[in-house]
Amino acid sequence: MRFRDPIFCDNVGMPILLTLTELESAINFWRQRSPSVGEELRLCPEASSLATPYALMIIERRKDIEISALSERAQAAISGWRESLGARG
Repeated sequence: MRFRDPIFCDNVGMPILLTLTELESAINFWRQRSPSVGEELRLCPEASSLATPYALMIIERRKDIEISALSERAQAAISGWRESLGARG
């Protein structure tokens, strides 16, 4: 997977914006890696940290979000997802 145009990247080449589709892919990655547990089907911490920004983006009809607007845990989850993409490619 190639990331967007370098104009939308920080000084180390990491994208500063995350699209709704990318966020959904990251959630699905973490859900597959750590399936929901318990009677309430609780999400793993990584997927859970991404669920709120995902819901807000849908409600606000946003196409992307700045990664810096995410919590530290959500940023770490995005980082882990991106690392997994590099490992497969």
